[in-house]
Amino acid sequence: MRGDSVAGTPGSPAGVTREDRQVTHENDDVPSDVNDDVAREGSGDVPREGSGDVPREGSGDVNDGVADEANDGVAEAIAGELALMDPAVRASRALFEGLLDPEFVEVGSSGRRYTYDEMPAWLPEHEGSSQDGPRYRPSAIKGVLLAPGLVHLTYETDFEGRPARRSSLWRRRSAETGWRMYYHQGTPVPPETA
Repeated sequence: MRGDSVAGTPGSPAGVTREDRQVTHENDDVPSDVNDDVAREGSGDVPREGSGDVPREGSGDVNDGVADEANDGVAEAIAGELALMDPAVRASRALFEGLLDPEFVEVGSSGRRYTYDEMPAWLPEHEGSSQDGPRYRPSAIKGVLLAPGLVHLTYETDFEGRPARRSSLWRRRSAETGWRMYYHQGTPVPPETA
């Protein structure tokens, strides 16, 4: 199971990408201009059922269970990641705490370490949290199921012309807690390498 990758889009079927073993994300409940960027980044990498790359449900493939677990985990992690960029979620302690693991740690672009206990004071005041202000624009979201209950996401964001590369680990301890962000790091991309 370790290292299995799937293509995942929240709320829609997905399957194993056999060629590059990476997960890509196309569209979900994000603003349409963001969907356009994300779809453009991942449109060639997402296999469709019937293409020969995606095992069909009940195909008898021994990897069907692995693919289902990876599909579900990656799709839920992507949905959670996108939700955490939504100003309405960022402004609601109840909503964002439900998406963070109690052992959550973030390493900010400044190198500062933030913990779960610090987030309620920090996140609502941080950039990207105002309904009227600028928003993070995600693109090139990829994910992989590293082990049962552990998904790694990588992607890029643009915030007012400032690009960053981001990495998150999502952990599922139980069905009751669901998928929660365990670790996040964002690294600014210098203009000469963007």
